[in-house]
Amino acid sequence: MLELDSDILLWINGHYEGWLDEVMWTVSAAKTWAWLYVALVILLVKKFHNWKLVLLILVGFGIAVGLSDYLCSGILKPLVCRLRPTHEPALDPLHLVRGYTGGLYGFCSSHAANTMAVALLFSLLYKDARATVSLMAWVALNCYSRMYLGVHYPSDIIAGLLIGSLWALLVWLALLHWLPVGDEATQQDGS
Repeated sequence: MLELDSDILLWINGHYEGWLDEVMWTVSAAKTWAWLYVALVILLVKKFHNWKLVLLILVGFGIAVGLSDYLCSGILKPLVCRLRPTHEPALDPLHLVRGYTGGLYGFCSSHAANTMAVALLFSLLYKDARATVSLMAWVALNCYSRMYLGVHYPSDIIAGLLIGSLWALLVWLALLHWLPVGDEATQQDGS
């Protein structure tokens, strides 16, 4: 299994192009997506028309992303101590973009966990197929960029996706208590 993990990573990392290096570098940067987070908040405000509920939902996002990130970076990376591909001597030479190697350990991917937590929780709340497909494409692009940059194995990504999904589902289940039921709950009385 570990050999397959390395083979997939090396195949992805080995198919590089100069112009694609910059695209993947940009895709992987958190600040690139600030506009997306603002758009998601605007969509939630439009859907729920209730600032208190939207604030509660935003706290839920903070919890889902925070716990995903903490489980990956604060617990699993130091516990498992699996070297990132960029720090693994047996994988030398990897194609590095801007000399970026990331931290020492890579299992599991916080990028994958955090983006999945956002995408899945928003999808469960907003309930729009186009938004869900778009957000899952965003998650896939982020995950691919981490392998392209050589800082995560596919299994790091899969574990991160599972962790992000778990926290998104748990937060969504907790939020169900406060969410309106059906479209009629968001309309005014007498409509």
